[in-house]
Amino acid sequence: MLQFFLDSSQFIISGALVGLLVGMTGVGGGSLMTPLLTIIFGVAPTTAVGTDLAFAAITKGFGTAAHRLHGNVRWEVVKLLCIGSLTTAVGSILVLKHIGPVSKDFNHLISFSIGISVLLTAASLLFRAKILKWVQANPSYLPKGNSLKFATIFVGAVIGILVTVSSIGAGAIGATLILLLYPHLKAAEVAGTDIAYAVPLTALAGLGHWWLGNVHFDLLFGLLIGSVPAIWLGARLSSTLSEKATRTTLAGTLFLVGIKLVSS
Repeated sequence: MLQFFLDSSQFIISGALVGLLVGMTGVGGGSLMTPLLTIIFGVAPTTAVGTDLAFAAITKGFGTAAHRLHGNVRWEVVKLLCIGSLTTAVGSILVLKHIGPVSKDFNHLISFSIGISVLLTAASLLFRAKILKWVQANPSYLPKGNSLKFATIFVGAVIGILVTVSSIGAGAIGATLILLLYPHLKAAEVAGTDIAYAVPLTALAGLGHWWLGNVHFDLLFGLLIGSVPAIWLGARLSSTLSEKATRTTLAGTLFLVGIKLVSS
């Protein structure tokens, strides 16, 4: 056991750092963890994606339980998002299976998709307030009735592909899109709903990557050991720090990481 802690110390520390940011900002898990594993530790992109999805399914499961206790989950929205995201997640896994053994070009494609997802996450963090302000000033542009249902399913479908291929998208991107479609929701309801639909999505995608042989369990356990207490600590610290400053710093970091991944 001691040898495991020694061998996994770098991953435990990485999990703690990412967990701290997740606890303070509510986002940044996959968008930081997957690039960290690929850029800093040289983990193969497919393994980084598969392991991070398993990591996300476990950590978001605890988050969902907490939000459910406080009544912050809008289950009708979760259902529509899952219809879209779970369908495309299965399709994406089957496509990855059909592609076969990982080649250098395929690894580059996965790295590129991770970079694009990171840049989208950074943009959603930076411009969420401005976008929401415009939406609230122009409510006539919002879909309603069946159109809103179809739009929600479509958003789920797009995020399902992003998450399965890159492990990124269910956090900041998902929350921003939910907020655009349902601007009347409280911040806690957006967070609770976003986490709730991400659990079955990341669990299904994680199982799919396990089937493909892309989950590294020693790495997963090391990340969990570091992140679980750090998320709790980050949540406690969040009340003493400026949310705007923290999110801006996180977004800036993600932009630099995304540009590196896209250009590599």
